[in-house]
Amino acid sequence: MRTAMTLEEAKRLLKRHNQHHLLAFWNQLRCSQRQNLLEQIQQLDFVQVDKWVKFVKKSVSAPIPKRLVPAPFYPAQPANTQQKLKYAKAIERGKELISNGKVAAFVVAGGQGTRLGFKGPKGNYPISPIKRKTFFQLFAESITAAEKKYNTTCPWYIMTSPLNYAQTFKIFRSNDYYGLDPNNIFIFSQGTLPSFSRSGKILLAKKYSIDYSPDGHGGCLKALCKSGAIDDMTKRDVELISYFQVDNPLISIFDPLFIGLHWLDRAEMSSKALIKTGPKEKVGNFCLVNGRVRVIEYSDLPNTLAYKRNSDESLTFQLGSIAIHIINVKFVKRYGGKDIALPLHKAKKKISHINQQGHLVKPKRKNDIKLETFVFDALPLASKSIILETVRSQEFAPTKNRTGEDSVKIARQMMVARAADWLESAGVEVPKKKDGSPNCLIEIAPSFALDKDDINKKTSRIPKIKPGDRIYLA
Repeated sequence: MRTAMTLEEAKRLLKRHNQHHLLAFWNQLRCSQRQNLLEQIQQLDFVQVDKWVKFVKKSVSAPIPKRLVPAPFYPAQPANTQQKLKYAKAIERGKELISNGKVAAFVVAGGQGTRLGFKGPKGNYPISPIKRKTFFQLFAESITAAEKKYNTTCPWYIMTSPLNYAQTFKIFRSNDYYGLDPNNIFIFSQGTLPSFSRSGKILLAKKYSIDYSPDGHGGCLKALCKSGAIDDMTKRDVELISYFQVDNPLISIFDPLFIGLHWLDRAEMSSKALIKTGPKEKVGNFCLVNGRVRVIEYSDLPNTLAYKRNSDESLTFQLGSIAIHIINVKFVKRYGGKDIALPLHKAKKKISHINQQGHLVKPKRKNDIKLETFVFDALPLASKSIILETVRSQEFAPTKNRTGEDSVKIARQMMVARAADWLESAGVEVPKKKDGSPNCLIEIAPSFALDKDDINKKTSRIPKIKPGDRIYLA
């Protein structure tokens, strides 16, 4: 057990690392507040702090590798007979892995619903078009349906931020864990990093407390190990983690094809991708660097590459990252238990903090810096990594904003459109508007269907749909 740090030790340490402002209000603090501040200072790794300060002060981003080539991928539909046979084999293997309890669900749910105009964890936002089910409820129902379909247990791991950890626990308890066995739900919190001013000063949230921010979804590798989640998976004999983010209501949590291809190719961390809508769509770009898959942010990819096209006029760098992965448990054990140096990313934010005069400042501009890591930066660490193309309308409806691009309205429209597409694929007639969109509201519960194929078995339960109808299938 470490000896408590004294005030004099703290003064010397902070002066040496140019962070002595953290004690500026010492004489105004109560005894308990002083103890709290000294404990926080003692917990800081100042070797890392100095590195973070240098990074914060840098005006340029990390250099982009000179030799970038497009990453290879599996198309959404097999391109030839050989690939068709492999896809069929992968689907069967994927189903076996799910049935044998080898796959766990893992959602990154640290975000708040602020940009949606909603108080509380984003996972508790009511997103479905008719029943207004929350993200958490939709995912829980999908897991329940998968357990029934594959006659298995699918444990669910939920990573929150420190800000919404307690709230998330309360939400699950008050909803009786959405019918799932609470013993199969593991809720834990990600780590944090101190926030900085542009000049490299650690910010104070209060006169006696350092301001910390979540360390990004890249922190999940360490958090999975530190929380005991990986140990829990090991006890359950889980081998694969199905990673997704909380704001995508179209996610297919247990995709046999994706799981099977990952397994057959002996990959360690794999990804799903979309064909981008244009050269500068705001998604990461899948590239190959020295034979390893890497994601380059849209803002970092040079225009000469972003706009480069193939002979058929398709984009050369056409694959967009959508934060859907399969990750091996052994891979997380290997790297999550160590202080691996995933690249840091700077996010300019409006961070409320205590200024030099001791006043709480609520900035109107994004002047301060939060540091974060991204999970896709772990891809180059994998000995093998595959990419599977998916179809945007079937599996990606990011719900980031209240209105406009990536909004609630668009996500609900996509949920209805996908439901209509599933019904039509089974021969059910769906009324349409002049623009081709459904002239009705349709919501398909996961208990009714997890994919198109499930619809074919239940067409007798689907009523005739008239223009303007609200159809809920469960």
